[in-house]
Amino acid sequence: MSVDQHSKNLKDIPVSVLDLSPILEGSTAAESLQNTLDLARHAEKWGFNRYWLAEHHNMSGIASSATSVVIGHVAAGTSTIRVGSGGIMLPNHAPLVIAEHFGTLESLFPGRIDLGLGRAPGTDQLTAHALRRGGRSDGQDFPEQLAELRAYFAPPSATERMPVRAIPGEGLNIPIWLLGSSGFSAQLAAQLGLPFSFASHFSPNNTMTALNLYRRYFRPSDVLNEPYAMLGVNVIAADTDEEAQRLATSMQQQFLNLIRNNPGKLKPPVDNMDELWTDFEKDSLQQQLGASIVGSPKTVERKLQQFIEDTQADELMINAQIFDHKARLHSYEIVAEILKKKSQ
Repeated sequence: MSVDQHSKNLKDIPVSVLDLSPILEGSTAAESLQNTLDLARHAEKWGFNRYWLAEHHNMSGIASSATSVVIGHVAAGTSTIRVGSGGIMLPNHAPLVIAEHFGTLESLFPGRIDLGLGRAPGTDQLTAHALRRGGRSDGQDFPEQLAELRAYFAPPSATERMPVRAIPGEGLNIPIWLLGSSGFSAQLAAQLGLPFSFASHFSPNNTMTALNLYRRYFRPSDVLNEPYAMLGVNVIAADTDEEAQRLATSMQQQFLNLIRNNPGKLKPPVDNMDELWTDFEKDSLQQQLGASIVGSPKTVERKLQQFIEDTQADELMINAQIFDHKARLHSYEIVAEILKKKSQ
């Protein structure tokens, strides 16, 4: 599929926030959830489009495991920004329960709730077994689960009564997104005519393959007439390139601990990552974090624009794993100022 590489500009597309509610070394989940709400309120004020939270389990550095609950917390503390999941890992749950959860959220906060769905466990296999009670799903039946979930949201029929109904949920228009880090969900989203969100923030090498699959095989639906792709991207901004690079070492340490199978709380930044990783680990992290945008306002603006030209994304969702909450706020504020400047 040929794309005009200059047809989109940073000023043309919405930008959103992805929050993992990071639990900081020396801190608690309670403080992380307070920081999440504070960031969401700032994101709303600064004009970000949506605020998504991600489901992870058995990870001491992430506080958003009960994702639906945290979405309710954020939506109740804000007033206009869309709030949703990036994502709910559907194989961990009965589709009826998710329909009821998000039907309740949409009933409480009408017109503001998004339901992003993934098919990975969001955790290790032992925890996945604990969540799924007998390993009833390995994600291969995700299309069937998705169809069941969407049926619960369908309007009631005058001629055929559903034997099991989601109340609240039935008849509500809750946008469903498919999330992915490979081609499976890209093709399914294309087949169903649904919006697609790709995890470029940790799977950058698969981005263009997944986007090409999605755009090539997209079928118009009652939901979308044409493809709509949102890309996750790590953006860590500070007043100088040097300070941003230093702040980014918290994210690098987090991924380093993941590949060492030793996940933990988000660590403070360090002056020299070469003291912590081997050359092999550094190369492995580059494979996962290679699309990260780190730098001063000028650097971030230039790299964001290049990323949009390269991918022709319809929307960006920015993740910033930064240890200091004030520095994290400032990073998002810098991005907001770039967007404001570009739109003038």
